[in-house]
Amino acid sequence: MGITSALYSGISGLNTNSQAMSVVGNNLANTNTLGFKNSRTIFSDLLSSNIYGSGGASQVGRGVNISKIDNVFSQGTFESTTSDTDVAIEGEGFFMLKETGSDTPYYTRAGAFRFDEEGFLVTPEGFHVQGKPFDANGNLIAGDPTDIVVQNVGLVPAKVTDTITMNTNLDANAEVLPAAPAFDPADPSTFNYSASTTTYDTLGEPHLVTLYFRKDAAANTWNWNFTAEDDAGNLLGDAAGAAPRGQITFGQDGLLNPPMPEPVPTPAPPGVNGLGFIPAADLAWANGSADTAVSITFDTTQFNSASTIISQDQNGYGAGSLTNVGIDGEGAIVASYSNGEQVKISNLVLAKFSNPGGLELVGSNMFVGTQQSGPARSGLPGPELGNIFTNSLEQSNVDMGEEFVKMITIQRGFQANSKIITTVDELLGDLINLKR
Repeated sequence: MGITSALYSGISGLNTNSQAMSVVGNNLANTNTLGFKNSRTIFSDLLSSNIYGSGGASQVGRGVNISKIDNVFSQGTFESTTSDTDVAIEGEGFFMLKETGSDTPYYTRAGAFRFDEEGFLVTPEGFHVQGKPFDANGNLIAGDPTDIVVQNVGLVPAKVTDTITMNTNLDANAEVLPAAPAFDPADPSTFNYSASTTTYDTLGEPHLVTLYFRKDAAANTWNWNFTAEDDAGNLLGDAAGAAPRGQITFGQDGLLNPPMPEPVPTPAPPGVNGLGFIPAADLAWANGSADTAVSITFDTTQFNSASTIISQDQNGYGAGSLTNVGIDGEGAIVASYSNGEQVKISNLVLAKFSNPGGLELVGSNMFVGTQQSGPARSGLPGPELGNIFTNSLEQSNVDMGEEFVKMITIQRGFQANSKIITTVDELLGDLINLKR
């Protein structure tokens, strides 16, 4: 009977509006939840019934139902933080997570990460953040993403110096020194210029190596020598009267002539202009460390300007303790040590779905993939998957004003449907009262 159908239509309206109110309530409850994506309720009408009259067939609806509860993946605003492991995504990507002992990937937009007691980068719930590790040379290792973990939480080993690069200018107007007196490191009048650099042995102990430059009688030619001291205070390298270790020649334009080969070979072969070599036997530090040869690159010019060091570099360093671990703008996890070294540990990996609305919520700000979402495409942060912002967190995308308006309309819909039921009840009462 039609009047009864109206009763059930009202009931369907009460049920669907109640569910819609639950969705609004959940959105408002998560206003301050990191990375939360709000939901919306999509209503649809139920299958109509056919009635027949003098005008032909007509349809009467049977009520309302919930067609879908969608997640809205619009971009949330960013909050600046002081934590170096807080990251936010600008774009459509998700961070990848895994639970200990499980291969099921989880996905989240909440980047409030931290390191646990074992050195793993984790979420507040303990899920391991996934990334691609770097090798010892700072190159990404091919393969599937793995747990991000910092293993050298103590001292990072020292690295011995085996290359030195000197970027200097040697004064073209410097005087040519006479053959006598010969080179003497203790007599500044026997050389035109000197420069020192700190090097490190295999134990990480620093040593000062000094290079001496003496202008030769041959045009545009300079000779070089070196000295150092071992731990016992004994002179290493070239004493007074020592022959030059090598020569550096320049063209009329003040540049190396012939130029150095590209790329610069290591160790430096003898006799190549702009390259020098100190054999391991001349660097015995007398402290138990291993003797190590050093290659020198003289990235040098001869211009009409005072002799000076523009820059100098060497590839060694002493042992250092871990001082900080942070995430840079490319998503790389970088460990900083007290010796000034920074080591790339791993790089965050992001995932993207063709239909993020098909992801399934599993709580704790996480999603899992489904057939509706499609397979995940993973890779490094960038324009396609999303850019990384450090010291930032993405806030919920819930618009409180919009939710309150929805709340009003849902409330009115609920009231209207309850009025249908009370009205139908009165009609049924009138029907019963027809017979007295």
